[in-house]
Amino acid sequence: MAIFSKDDNARAAKGSEATLSIISSGTTVSGDVTTGGVLKVEGQVDGSVREARQVMLAKEGAIRGDVHASEVVVGGVIDGNVTAHERLELQSTAVVNGDITTKSIVVMEGARINGAVRMTELALVGRGDESRDTKDARAARKG
Repeated sequence: MAIFSKDDNARAAKGSEATLSIISSGTTVSGDVTTGGVLKVEGQVDGSVREARQVMLAKEGAIRGDVHASEVVVGGVIDGNVTAHERLELQSTAVVNGDITTKSIVVMEGARINGAVRMTELALVGRGDESRDTKDARAARKG
C-alpha cells in the first residue's frame, strides 16, 4: 500500500465524516496536535499527536513526540512512543525510535524499530491518552 494513494484517501474517508488535516512538506508544527479525524504529515510535527482516528506519516515526514491514534501508517521517522489502538503499519522507509503498543502490526522489510513492541488488546480510556493496560500497571505499582 503506497502512502497517500487514492486507495488510502478512500479508505480514510470510507464510512466516516472524519475531518482531514494535512501538514504539508516544508511545514513544521511546534506543539501537540489533537484531532478526532485523519492527520496526514508530509512535513514535521514537534510535539505529540493525540486522539486521531488515523495518522499517516509520509516517508519525508517526521514526528518528534508520542503518537496516539486508532490507526497509524508510518513511512517517515517517529521519535517517540506509538500507541495504535487498532492497527500499525510500518512501511519499508519507516523508523520508530520509541516503544510501540498496538493490537495489530504490519512491518514491511526495511522498516526499523528502535524500542520495544507490545501487542495487547487496547481499550480507549477517557480521551484516548492511556490504554486500560497502562492504567492497570500504574495502579499495581501504587498498591
